[in-house]
Amino acid sequence: MKLYGFWRSLATFRVRIALNLKNVPYEEVSIDILQGRQFDDAYRRVNPQSLVPALDTGEGPALFESLAICEYLDERFPAPPLLPKDAAGRARVRGLALVHAADTHPLIVPRIRKYLAQELKQDDAGITRWGQRWFNEASASIEQHLGEPTTGRFCHGDSVTLADLCLVSHFVGATAYFQCDMAPYPTIRRIVDECMKIDAFAQAHPLKQPGAPASLGH
Repeated sequence: MKLYGFWRSLATFRVRIALNLKNVPYEEVSIDILQGRQFDDAYRRVNPQSLVPALDTGEGPALFESLAICEYLDERFPAPPLLPKDAAGRARVRGLALVHAADTHPLIVPRIRKYLAQELKQDDAGITRWGQRWFNEASASIEQHLGEPTTGRFCHGDSVTLADLCLVSHFVGATAYFQCDMAPYPTIRRIVDECMKIDAFAQAHPLKQPGAPASLGH
């Protein structure tokens, strides 16, 4: 499989984890979203939305949107499962995942930061405050959800699910990109620490990818 992504992309980070967990071999093609390479005609033919990631499975058009890709991988490669067997559990896991992937992450991606800087004349400090606002709001709600009895070693029980992939990318975005204080969210920290003990997570980290710098920032 061919994964079109970028080292610092949180959405690509989630897909890397899923591929690693499923032991699926893949080649990653770097699309430098900071340099605008996602708008090149060659990549638009892969994903007309000009976003990463996209996954070329060799079976038709490339797949797009990280959670859709992860669910595809879960259906095609069932072990280990990323979603619980019961309907209520699947809904909870998807809900936790979407707090980050749908409600928070889209507010801090490059096209939004570019608009804040160029159109609304925000400096780096203003953009940092913007990111912190949305990450902190999401962290508070996730922390409360994780207080439910169905939380275990991981977000839902004692096995990794799609929610954990999103929680780890949320944490990296909050701390490494926007310097959020995560001390008020001890359950998030505990679960992220558990996840990062697993090679599939650790090896997918943005700073472990080719071309990554020594440290991160938005």
